[in-house]
Amino acid sequence: MGMRMIDTVKYGGLCAQAAPKIIENNEELERFSEVLERISCKRNAGREEQALAKLLERLIQDYDERNYPTDIPPRELILYLMEHRDLRQADLLPVFGSRSVASAVLNGKREISKAHARKLAEYFRLPVDLFI
Repeated sequence: MGMRMIDTVKYGGLCAQAAPKIIENNEELERFSEVLERISCKRNAGREEQALAKLLERLIQDYDERNYPTDIPPRELILYLMEHRDLRQADLLPVFGSRSVASAVLNGKREISKAHARKLAEYFRLPVDLFI
C-alpha cells in the first residue's frame, strides 16, 4: 500500500527502555519529557523513534490537560503552578530577572511580556500561549 510499517521488534525495544504509561506525577512527566527531547534532538530519528515520540507527546499532553487548567488567566496559572510545584517567587528569578519584576507580575501590577511568556513556557514545560 505504500504505507511504511515500523519494525515491531525495534519499537518494542524502545518501548521497553522508555516504559511509557499514563503519567501520574511530575517525576514521570520529567522522565518522559527527557526521552522525548532526546528523540526530538536526533537528526535522523527512525520510524520507530518517531512513533514513540508521538506516543510520549500524547501522554504528556494528556497529563498537562488533567493537571494544568488552560482556561485561567496567565497570572493565575503561574500562581497555581507555583503552589502545585511548591515554588516561591525567588524560584522564578531566572524567568523574570529581578525580584521587583517577578513581584509586579505576580501581584498583577505588570503584564507578562512575550519574552517572559517564552521563559515561563520553557521553565514549566508548557505551551507558550498559556502565558500570553
